Amino acid sequence: MAKIPKSAIKSLVKSKNKIALTDNAASSISRILEKKAERIAKYALTRAKKSGRNTILKEDIDAYRLKFGE
Repeated sequence: MAKIPKSAIKSLVKSKNKIALTDNAASSISRILEKKAERIAKYALTRAKKSGRNTILKEDIDAYRLKFGE
């Protein structure tokens, strides 16, 4: 089950691109984004733990973006 609401995906795409999405398309995007978020969180958590923290900071997320160019 998707954790990112299809309605949020549909609204974002429509507001930026002036095009509608089907429920299936929104579900697919949601699954992709969830997997991406999991990868980012895993990297950030590893980085935080190596720094002796139990909390992910913005800098951990930024480090992922800089390392992987996203």
